[in-house]
Amino acid sequence: MHYGFILEIIGTIAFASSGALTAIKKNMDIFGIIVLAVVTALGGGMIRDVILGSTPPKMFSDYTYALTAILTASFLFLLFRFNHHLLESRFMPKYEYVMNIADAVGLGIFTVSGISAAQNLGYDGTFLLIFVGMLTGIGGGICRDVLAKEIPYIFVKQIYASASLLGAVSYLAVLKYQSSLTASVISIVITVTVRLLATHYRWDLPRVR
Repeated sequence: MHYGFILEIIGTIAFASSGALTAIKKNMDIFGIIVLAVVTALGGGMIRDVILGSTPPKMFSDYTYALTAILTASFLFLLFRFNHHLLESRFMPKYEYVMNIADAVGLGIFTVSGISAAQNLGYDGTFLLIFVGMLTGIGGGICRDVLAKEIPYIFVKQIYASASLLGAVSYLAVLKYQSSLTASVISIVITVTVRLLATHYRWDLPRVR
């Protein structure tokens, strides 16, 4: 099995979990939970495909990713539906800690997969590749927050999009001298490391106070 597919499935589960948990906290029903999970997991890739002229978007021709997001959301719905006390227990901080790591991994994975998708279509402009890589990584989260009536997370809290940007730049830089696998691993490691350090030390970009 291609390593890229495995990484994308991991990223899909991570982002779908993020969307589902947001919906659960917003007291949405099962339909809302599934929709928010799918949008978070696949929204960035869908917008990327539209920009690149790859229509219909991949999510409509390959159901694997949508099904993975739906199953993830359904599992979390059942878990918290029948174990509601978990939402108010010591379990949640641990769960959110794990999800933060998974979300960082998903960010790194989808940043790389976005660039690869553009390259596979024959695009080679540096700015375009970086843009679609970042968009794939952060687009779903923006859609999630808008649907949940929140200011998009990437605009207000800690370094997120910047981690994706560093990952995209490092991928293209390493790709000039190494294989795509090596470039992917280095890019994902950089993205995850920066994101987790930003979370731990609460790094924020400058703002007007």
